[in-house]
Amino acid sequence: MVLRALQGALGFLSRLPVGHDGGSWEAFRATPASMPLAGYVVGALLALPMALPGPTPTIAFAFVVTVYLVTGINHVDGVIDLGDALAVHGGPDERRAVLKDTDVGAGGALAVAVEIAGLLMAGLALAALSSRAALLVVVAEVGAKGGMAQLVCFGSAPHDGLGAALTGRSGPRSALLVVASAVPAAIITWPRIEIAGAMFLAAAVVALGSLRLARTALGGVNGDVLGATNEITRIVALHVGVVAWTHW
Repeated sequence: MVLRALQGALGFLSRLPVGHDGGSWEAFRATPASMPLAGYVVGALLALPMALPGPTPTIAFAFVVTVYLVTGINHVDGVIDLGDALAVHGGPDERRAVLKDTDVGAGGALAVAVEIAGLLMAGLALAALSSRAALLVVVAEVGAKGGMAQLVCFGSAPHDGLGAALTGRSGPRSALLVVASAVPAAIITWPRIEIAGAMFLAAAVVALGSLRLARTALGGVNGDVLGATNEITRIVALHVGVVAWTHW
């Protein structure tokens, strides 16, 4: 069951050739903890550029490219749509209508520009640290996927769609397994596990903020909110990790 759920999570959260079928999708839907478990695999791949020799800017650029090669751009689309929706003056109905619009507005353009800049700056900072700091990429990815999973556990969708497909199968009790599956990532930064703790705390704060924003601005958690939360949490966790690694 867990392996099937992990296969489904990797198929949904990355571009890895793990195959897609109804069984793995259903196992994934029923197991939010498979999201942070997938974060270990995805994070390890994203950290590879940090082990390469070369100038810091080149390594940082390779890191950004690797992120989108491995994870795809579906979540980036969520950032764009959410940025456009939040730029609308109106209620949840008006904002949800914007989410369905295929045109990119000023809010979406600004949101994706900030995302890419934040990811690149994090890559520059990581590349300037010791090679072991690349482990922060794995922690951040587990935290990002854990944040998505918490939205699935505590959120509800405003309409049928991806959000409903995921939130409809899980509840708050599933959140315990999500936390348990993410905890081992703290060992990665041993003996400085406080760094991982700070990153996970940042991820939890972003997830909580996303949940509150989704409920008040959109009427609930949908696929765009999940994707945007993943992208935002990754960047925030990376920057928190760099600060903690540098100053603690």
